[in-house]
Amino acid sequence: MTSVKEFRVDEPATADSLGRGRFVFTDAYSVFDWGQMPDAIPRKGASLCAMGAFNFELLEAEGIATHYRGVSDPDAGDLVPLADASAPPTEMAIDLTQVPDLPYEGPEAGYDYDAFHAAGGDNYLVPLEVVFRNRVPVGSSLRRRADPADFGLDADPDTDAASDVAAGEWPDEPVDLPEPVAEFSTKYEEQDRYLTRTEADRIAGAADVDALESLALDVNRVVTERADAVGFAHEDGKIECLYADGELRVADVVGTFDENRFSYGGRGISKEVVRQWYKANDPEWVEAVTEAKAAVAGREIDDWRELCERDPEPLPPAVVDAVSELYAAGTNAYTGREWFDVPDVEAALDAADNL
Repeated sequence: MTSVKEFRVDEPATADSLGRGRFVFTDAYSVFDWGQMPDAIPRKGASLCAMGAFNFELLEAEGIATHYRGVSDPDAGDLVPLADASAPPTEMAIDLTQVPDLPYEGPEAGYDYDAFHAAGGDNYLVPLEVVFRNRVPVGSSLRRRADPADFGLDADPDTDAASDVAAGEWPDEPVDLPEPVAEFSTKYEEQDRYLTRTEADRIAGAADVDALESLALDVNRVVTERADAVGFAHEDGKIECLYADGELRVADVVGTFDENRFSYGGRGISKEVVRQWYKANDPEWVEAVTEAKAAVAGREIDDWRELCERDPEPLPPAVVDAVSELYAAGTNAYTGREWFDVPDVEAALDAADNL
């Protein structure tokens, strides 16, 4: 099981062929890479399943290969396209590839990607996340790792941010990028880290890093066009990919409020709402997580959670209810179907603003 969805294998993948399996979306959630948090958020699993399936079907219609095979109808149990589901689904059928172990050899040697690829051969889940960005929000790690000029951002004399950008600094507000950008980060290391293109190319194995970038930007385009059509702004997101017989396919789940950042009328609608609640209301735990991640560097273990001295507090019931309605209302609006009997997205955002 991942931190938020169960993984069921119907037919295992082999060195020569893809297998068959299912994601079962639960109402669990994770923030700050903690894993499963103390609470469940009702309707979250069904929201992510419906939204993910909707985006996979958009990608397939654009000729973009994925591992998606349909959803399980909650009433009949049959495998169907999302439009034919009788109720919000929680199971998604997928093609499976091999996921080899990634050995950790200690602080000096690091992770053994050669062993990973020796086991995976030509049929494996690429051990990278490809992140795409249309906007740089306040608090984005990109602000620490790059300057505005690196992305073609020039000072606009008609904006309040002109002096900041002219000085090579990020302004104190979100910044739209002139063109989408893609970055690479690790997938299976205990702490995600951003990579140079050379590092990403080595870690990708037989998969081509240029093709991964192109695929991510194609996915970004499709999700962004859908978001624009229904009143959302798509700010950033990520994809994971499988590589099989020389072909890349989009894997995991795409374009949900967990994987991507969206806004609606200038207000954020994503898992970021929960992250910000913890920063404001349980800062001791957030700080303990940060300290544990830093403390694991140079040790023989790579699981920073063993060093974390605090556990997260549960969310208050009012916060659980508001976040549940936000996921459900956002899914209704994005997919154009009333899957859930909840207030509209504007009302859900108003409730979230009052947390």
